[in-house]
Amino acid sequence: MYQQGVGDFKYYVGISSLAHIATRHDRVCVLNILGGESSEVTPVGHAWSGGNVVFGTSPGRRGQVLETPLGNVPVYNSVREGLDDGHRFNCGVVYLPPSAARDGVAELIRVNPELKKVFIITEKISVHDAREIRAMGQQHGIDIFGANCLGVADSWNQVRIGGALGGDNPSDTLRRGSIAVLSNSGGFTTTIAQYLRMAGWGTTTLVSSGKDVYIHYAAPEFAFALANDARSKAAVLYCEPGGYYERDAEFTKPVVACVVGRWKSRLTRAVGHAGAMAGGEDDAAAKERWFMDKFGVDGLYTPDNPVFSAKGAVVTNIAHIPAALTAVMRANATLPDFEPEGTMELKPWFGANLGIALPPQLDLPVVPAIEPYRSQIARLAEQVGAVFPRETMKDASGASQMDPATQVSSLHGVSVLEAARRPLEANLGLALLREAGGDNDRKLIAVAVGAHLNLHSDPALAATEAARAAGNAPNAVLAAAMAIVGPGRAERARTIVAALIERLHAAGLRDALDEDFDCRTLADDADLVALVRAPAPDARAEAMLAGLAARDARSLPVRLLQHTGVPLSADAVLAAITTTLAWGPLMRKRVSRLTAESLPWWMQLVGTLIGASAPAEQHEAGRFCGIDEAEMLGSGSLTALTCQALLGRVPQPADLFAYQTLVGILLSNGPGTISAQGAKGAVSADGPETPQRVQLNKAVVGFLTHTGYAHGGNGFEGVQFLIEQFRDSGLDDPTAAHGIDVAALARHCAEEYARYKAERKQTGSADIRKIPGVNHPVFKDRPVNIDPREAFIRELMTARSEANVFHDFYHALVQALHEAGVSRTVYCVNIDAVIAALLLRLTWQPWREGRIDEARLEDAAFTLFLHARMLGCAAEIDDHLNRGRNMDTRTPASKCRHVS
Repeated sequence: MYQQGVGDFKYYVGISSLAHIATRHDRVCVLNILGGESSEVTPVGHAWSGGNVVFGTSPGRRGQVLETPLGNVPVYNSVREGLDDGHRFNCGVVYLPPSAARDGVAELIRVNPELKKVFIITEKISVHDAREIRAMGQQHGIDIFGANCLGVADSWNQVRIGGALGGDNPSDTLRRGSIAVLSNSGGFTTTIAQYLRMAGWGTTTLVSSGKDVYIHYAAPEFAFALANDARSKAAVLYCEPGGYYERDAEFTKPVVACVVGRWKSRLTRAVGHAGAMAGGEDDAAAKERWFMDKFGVDGLYTPDNPVFSAKGAVVTNIAHIPAALTAVMRANATLPDFEPEGTMELKPWFGANLGIALPPQLDLPVVPAIEPYRSQIARLAEQVGAVFPRETMKDASGASQMDPATQVSSLHGVSVLEAARRPLEANLGLALLREAGGDNDRKLIAVAVGAHLNLHSDPALAATEAARAAGNAPNAVLAAAMAIVGPGRAERARTIVAALIERLHAAGLRDALDEDFDCRTLADDADLVALVRAPAPDARAEAMLAGLAARDARSLPVRLLQHTGVPLSADAVLAAITTTLAWGPLMRKRVSRLTAESLPWWMQLVGTLIGASAPAEQHEAGRFCGIDEAEMLGSGSLTALTCQALLGRVPQPADLFAYQTLVGILLSNGPGTISAQGAKGAVSADGPETPQRVQLNKAVVGFLTHTGYAHGGNGFEGVQFLIEQFRDSGLDDPTAAHGIDVAALARHCAEEYARYKAERKQTGSADIRKIPGVNHPVFKDRPVNIDPREAFIRELMTARSEANVFHDFYHALVQALHEAGVSRTVYCVNIDAVIAALLLRLTWQPWREGRIDEARLEDAAFTLFLHARMLGCAAEIDDHLNRGRNMDTRTPASKCRHVS
């Protein structure tokens, strides 16, 4: 049955004017009112419209309500129940899933003869259902909007029906004016209204037509209602490819058409609004031509080429809409509705050029934000450093990750391969400050850590020696020292760091190396002076200051403390150094203030751990490993000092290369390693949500106790293996001039291992010892397996023209094992083999001469691993301290099993 409507349409249209689309008399029923989208936007629209929603439906939830600023909206199981309770409505809003939308519209029409308008928010309704919805609306004389739309709004009537036009504060965007808006995009409907308002144009009715295949209320109906709306002097249309609705629209008032989506013409399948496809006659270019013909123009409007007529203009960028509209309306002798409220030019509320000189076109001035954002930004500007959201960190990390394809790990985005090229000082900065820093940072770290290497007369040394004498492994020996370096040792320095951050940030310091910054006023701060003053001259403080001066290290916080003119404590100097190190990352919000305030403790822990690696006789008053304190702090490389503590002798260039390379490579193997889990578990147990309770030294002990002869000390297995292979070879020099037939030695070893393996299998034994340093990782189905870390070190050695017979032997061995039938593929030489080969090269001659025994070799291999992994675990500890939750590394009881 055909319903007679208004106008000359061949189908039913009941709305004769835009003023009738959304009025204060309309009453609304919302289907699926408690759904995720509706429950967010319906209360806002209801309140702005003066309370136009009478009830909603949500099957099975009768008796519940939707809370709104104007009171509760009742919820029923069905539309029929709401009507039976006496509610009346003429508009339905549909938030149902696509498969239920057709039945929802049918229910609205079937039970409510007063229904006049339906707004379908649901997207991706099937074509079949859309046709039936269309037929039902036509048969019963009902106007349908959508689908896949954000409803409608009227700025004059201050009414919104369905969807979220105008956002959370519609009055901020929808100011009364003379421009109507029809848009395929719901989001851009609001954006266009805001753009117009900035240029002095208010709005009348805004229709989000939707972007499904069927658009029930489209451009022809809009054009007809626009012509009959005395309030609307012109319109803006936002059009996407697909459909012929705009071609059939007859406009009698000026229009600015924004046509987007040219890129879709290059596609070969349906996408977006109406599924426009390549080669169709309803793509963006076609729609541009339609409007150009309607407006009598021969080009697009741009600021550089303003093409328009009194009938309208065509743009392809929504930012050009206000200017195009103003030009068109000027041609119609019509001025904007009110004074422009601003411009749509970029007005940044934040700015950080990071010292880069930008051209004027890019160097936009920072402008005050509107309220309430201005106050929020002011409070944000007072915040120093980053604030990380807390989450469960059991199997997660914001510090390290491993690439599963290459099995190469990275720390704070830096590959361990790259870390292997850097000295220990740089990798310590990377671990704790998320960036390696420059030369000045390394000087500061060398002094801060170096001041804590010498443990002469320190209880930590006594604890270390007692643990060592009791036969403990290196990890337990170092753990004894860490237990002594508790929070009390760092408390004063951490307090001073906090005070320095407060004062320097308030003074506007941006660069902690700024030579021109006047810090004399801060130096007169009585509270700060009292905090940094030493009761008597402090020898360690003076040594640190002398070391900084000798290295020509720059630090404004140190200069500030020196301006106080009082004798400084070692804690104060340490605090000033670490504040300098942290300042740049703090200002760039790379690290948190908590991290910055923890740095003094970390410097003490790292220094003590390295120092404890050397036996007690290497710790003397004013000397460490035979090096005077002045030299150690004033010029010594921390990498060299650590290497010397490990080897017990002055390292040569080859020693330093091997040590630095191995420390970088072993820095991290991802957050899933046993050592990292031990460190993270200790933080989790203390409760990082109350970070002041977390004991960093206990977390380091957690890392140390989670290393052992299988994880950390297994490098020595490779040393033992190599010693057995070369014990009777007569090898004197493990470099290029060794004179050993490496291939023959490898074949002999492979043949012996093949016989051994065959014998074990014949006896039915599944317990077959493995050759240290080969096999893992194995990349499935690769004929030759290569550990990228080992290959990287081999390339470095080749570039330095450094030979190592032990490393060469391993490469010959994996090939020989394959040829002897032990392995189906060629095993890889892994990083443990590299540790063994490099370490044995350093110690082969002292071992041959009896100056170092195998027990000391074992300790050296294990300790080398601990030095490296200490840095990676420090990063995990700091990350968990900032991000973790209390007890977040425990395993739920439901996931545990009992074995009987």
